[in-house]
Amino acid sequence: MLAEFVGIMLGDGYFVRDRLKITLNSIVDKKYLDYVSNVIFLLFYEKPIIKYRKKENAVDVFLFKRKVLNYMSKLGLVYSPKWKRAKIPSKFLKFGTNVLRGYFDTDGCVVVTNNNGTIYPRLEMKICPSPMQKQFIEILSKCDFKFGVYDIGDGKVRIQMNGKKQLRKWLDIVGFGNEKHLIKALKFVKNKNSGERI
Repeated sequence: MLAEFVGIMLGDGYFVRDRLKITLNSIVDKKYLDYVSNVIFLLFYEKPIIKYRKKENAVDVFLFKRKVLNYMSKLGLVYSPKWKRAKIPSKFLKFGTNVLRGYFDTDGCVVVTNNNGTIYPRLEMKICPSPMQKQFIEILSKCDFKFGVYDIGDGKVRIQMNGKKQLRKWLDIVGFGNEKHLIKALKFVKNKNSGERI
């Protein structure tokens, strides 16, 4: 669970000396907000502060407890900004799939793709220029996923996995904590008419 939380922080998290913040979509991530809040409570026995942004579809999950912030820093989580700095702390690399789940739940998406009339699923996640690009690529390679890495400008990359076979493998090895991804994924797995691809 701690490795998954590290992934969440590497995705939509913000971490500095005096606070920790996770920003989610207040509309599509309603259930995931409860999930993240529960993860924080189970890990640190602290209830996060929830603040909805006015005139924005965003909600911030805050934690200001010094003992938690110091603990996360000692674990190797790098202070924000993430650009060119973010990395998976070395002690969590052996729990790479858990970190991957937390990251994808916040910064990934399950996409519906139409290829000449054949509907198939695609898993995508974007990663800012930072050491964690190479780390996530290594984790996916070790798990024998078939994926592409595409330069999308400014040093950012998009990692993409196509088809039901890769989706099934993701469900078996990584999984989803965010229900919006899980619901979409299960529709594909159960649909016999959707394309396989790769």
